[in-house]
Amino acid sequence: MMGLSQQTQFHSESPHMATNSKKILILAGDGIGPEVMTQVKRVLGWFDRRRNTGFETEDELVGGCAYDKHGTPLTDQTMEKALAADAVLLGAVGGPKWDNLDFSVKPERGLLRLRKDMALFANLRPALVFDALAEASSLKTELVKGLDIMIVRELTGGVYFGSPRGIETLPNGERRGINTQVYTTSEIQRVARVAFELARKRSNKLCSVEKANVMESGVLWREEVQKLGDTEYKDVQLSHMYADNCAMQLVRQPKQFDVIVTDNLFGDLLSDCAAMLTGSLGMLPSASLGAADAGGKRKALYEPVHGSAPDIAGQGKANPLACLLSASMMLRYSFDMGEEADLLDKAANNVVARGCRTGDIMAPGCTLVSTSQMGDEILKELDRLGA
Repeated sequence: MMGLSQQTQFHSESPHMATNSKKILILAGDGIGPEVMTQVKRVLGWFDRRRNTGFETEDELVGGCAYDKHGTPLTDQTMEKALAADAVLLGAVGGPKWDNLDFSVKPERGLLRLRKDMALFANLRPALVFDALAEASSLKTELVKGLDIMIVRELTGGVYFGSPRGIETLPNGERRGINTQVYTTSEIQRVARVAFELARKRSNKLCSVEKANVMESGVLWREEVQKLGDTEYKDVQLSHMYADNCAMQLVRQPKQFDVIVTDNLFGDLLSDCAAMLTGSLGMLPSASLGAADAGGKRKALYEPVHGSAPDIAGQGKANPLACLLSASMMLRYSFDMGEEADLLDKAANNVVARGCRTGDIMAPGCTLVSTSQMGDEILKELDRLGA
């Protein structure tokens, strides 16, 4: 498979852990989260037995289940464990059960606090198409077969966090909503560096996306990314594109892109657009990364793109592959275990190519399997590949 297996570690300073122990905090969350995370635990156990990886996992609550038990979607104690962990694996949060809660304690606030307190500024969203699933895309097969895009979204700045913000009443009685798009040089450069490093490990091609034609923040974004490219990454082919054109190009000719870097708002929109090119959110992983410390280690959170899917929760229908591929990203980016990540990626690709499908990716002539059966097939394939 191309896709994730193509993505070797993105930062040359990211070493193996000083000891064999690798502490992983598992936050399965709500809905289908616990079901898909169970399959991840099985796979991590396989690597421990077969590769002596030294994973130490601990389970905690996040989201609605945490609110039900503790009155908050994320306790201070769980937050402390997340900060101390080498990596955090998250399933999904939320569901209609908690829709009427106050905004401050909604399940999603737990996830947002994790991102904020861990200072996770770079969101990596791969959009890749398994050859066997190319026909599931809403686009023509020839446009998406072999698609392998990485979108790097700035996660802690921009219009979602800028101030002033709020809703005010004007003297004439009208109401006005205010949000501020704001970025600094350092915010732009740190996420651009992650994207440049990724580009170096892939096809040496990076497209930076903004709206410099109408937004001063976009002008600054373009200037700072270009300056960084000119001074530190002359070997990377850098291009710039307006966000609206990028959205059009993603559905017109998506394979022209390799790595895309963009701000919080445009990244939110473009990554979801790219995700649907693949045919199923149940197949897509993600990583959210913080700054590298002196030893090259980063705070990191890994989670599938899909939501909690409460309509199928507890029925064994959930697709665990997005969560498993998120674990693959963890192996690669947090633990510098590229060989193991490649092995897991290949196992997932081979199982799907053989026709094993959960309901979301089912097709004529294929075999419908449950969540746990998909886990069984992944483990069998790992046994075959890792023998």
